[in-house]
Amino acid sequence: MDYRVQLAKRMLSNKKGSLIGAVLAVSIGILVIHVNFVIFQGLYDAIVRDLSSYRFGDVLVTDEESFITKSDTFLVGWFERIPYVEAATPRMQSSASINVTKNGKLVEEFRVPVIGVDPMRDPRVSTAYQTVSDGQFVFSRNSLVIGSRVVDDLGGARVGDSVKIKITDRRGEDQVRRFLITGITTSPGGQGLDSEIIMHIDALRDMLDRDGETGEILVKLNDPKKASDVKNYFLRTFPNDDFKAETIEESAEAALSGFRSGIAMINMIGYFGLMSSAFAVVTIQMMLVSSKTREVGVMRAIGAKRKDILIIFIVQGMMIGAIGAGIGTAMGLGYTFYAKETKMTFAGSIPLEVSYDWAKITQTAIMAFSLAVVASIYPSYKATKLQPVEAMRYV
Repeated sequence: MDYRVQLAKRMLSNKKGSLIGAVLAVSIGILVIHVNFVIFQGLYDAIVRDLSSYRFGDVLVTDEESFITKSDTFLVGWFERIPYVEAATPRMQSSASINVTKNGKLVEEFRVPVIGVDPMRDPRVSTAYQTVSDGQFVFSRNSLVIGSRVVDDLGGARVGDSVKIKITDRRGEDQVRRFLITGITTSPGGQGLDSEIIMHIDALRDMLDRDGETGEILVKLNDPKKASDVKNYFLRTFPNDDFKAETIEESAEAALSGFRSGIAMINMIGYFGLMSSAFAVVTIQMMLVSSKTREVGVMRAIGAKRKDILIIFIVQGMMIGAIGAGIGTAMGLGYTFYAKETKMTFAGSIPLEVSYDWAKITQTAIMAFSLAVVASIYPSYKATKLQPVEAMRYV
């Protein structure tokens, strides 16, 4: 081993307090970035996950003008012949007035979004059926699943209650029908269907007088990365129709754009925190230089060159950076593992979608190491400026 590396190692080992302080500064900077990524990127990915699972699928097909008039059975069958497609399902959306009689008292009508689903196909594409916390999912034309917030607005409606739904059809006439509540949905995070009601798609078609029409087709892929390929293939196959096909990022753009800006700002704060650790390294290295003035004087007196002194203190910076990056990355990975295995939530909110971004992990570690090395350059340069005679005064 080069004698300069040995000297750098010995100097650091003799100043364990300074070494620990510098390493902790780098490690904590890395840990902050990992925690920010787990929380904010995990929350973003969780929102994408839930929007995809509940509302949009991996690919969403709509009509640019109005409702889809082409047979939903034909479109679903076309999609399901594609190897990347796991399943597809039709949906239709509208709004309705709803009221219920509780203990002989009529709860006032109010407007609520309505989603029509195919009870057989929808569970293959969407996880909305898994949010039914009481009762069961839609199974017949007269069954209705209502969100937990709608339950509150109805004065505490329960499974088994009868509700009256009023929908305005395509001709502007009101259609009123009575339904039986068969399930109540509850989901964390506000991305679910807690503020909506779900009914059989054929019942909604009847009330809207839209027989044979569909509002949208949700497509679930076994490989979500193929969403753009499937979307483009679909649009090429039906160029003369007014179809609009979007990936989850496109269909949920309004909900995600602001959140992406927030993540970018939080990441920037994390990197500024890492840069502040570099100033801590500068301070500690300056203290090391001051405390090793005598040793520097002896080395210069016996023939050590300025380049040798420079290398010794830069090697110290490399050691601090390597140890700090290693410990910080280990702590960050430990936190990520914990968050992923426990499906971390905050106060019962949406469970985070935690993933290991190895490119970002590596980039953060390299950046921390590089900052520690750069931060040691100025103290190293100051050490080389010590003159042997002046430094020997401290002997």
